[in-house]
Amino acid sequence: MKTIIIGAGRGGRLMPLTEDTPKCFAEIKGKRILDWIVDAWSAANVTDIVFIGGYQIQSIREDHSPFRFYHNTDWQNNNILASLFCAGTEINAPFACTYADIIYRPWVTQQLVASPYDITLVVDTAWRERYAARTMHPEDDGEKVLGTGARVTRISRDIDPAAAHGEYIGVAKFSQRGADILREHYHRVCLEYDGMPFQGAASVKKAYLIQIFQEMIEHGVEIHKVDIAGGYYEIDTTQDYEIANEVW
Repeated sequence: MKTIIIGAGRGGRLMPLTEDTPKCFAEIKGKRILDWIVDAWSAANVTDIVFIGGYQIQSIREDHSPFRFYHNTDWQNNNILASLFCAGTEINAPFACTYADIIYRPWVTQQLVASPYDITLVVDTAWRERYAARTMHPEDDGEKVLGTGARVTRISRDIDPAAAHGEYIGVAKFSQRGADILREHYHRVCLEYDGMPFQGAASVKKAYLIQIFQEMIEHGVEIHKVDIAGGYYEIDTTQDYEIANEVW
């Protein structure tokens, strides 16, 4: 299995940390975000790493030459979903994907890899505790999840925080069948929603991953989850950076 790290964006809310370096090079407790991610996957025996870069991709190429790289040359004008499919040729076999601005413990990846389902998302059920101090990143920004048992029934930023089961942390796994389903729906929505709003995004090009997940759920695709309670942190703002360096 391989892991695709989606890390094309600049991370404007982390300025000046990202003025001359990639967002994933910000250091938490003396180790870069990207190295925390790689170590977590190594603990689950996943060492085949694909990196989708944009801003400062050359810096990452120089430091992580064993990765397979894909360049999102339009990173300033698209979003995470389109960025993932810059590595579309990799979505032809079982894979995992992860945002590049998060850190998580090795047991998170180990639990995910053990999931028997075709499409599995990691969901933090203790997410509101982490948001308590995040005044620059309110709960309304959270990629919130509703679920029944192991099934995800809805995923959206618009879910009432008090009603949410948890927050999608940006880490997911796809079996061969899951990868095929994702690829099929991506190509479908690119045609059906060409130049049109899509699941709350201005277009498919501007969509987040959660928006295609919700589209798939509405078309009868089963998406499952692995619940965690902590063991994860997002570094989206300078405040997140400061908090993570205190509490991680």
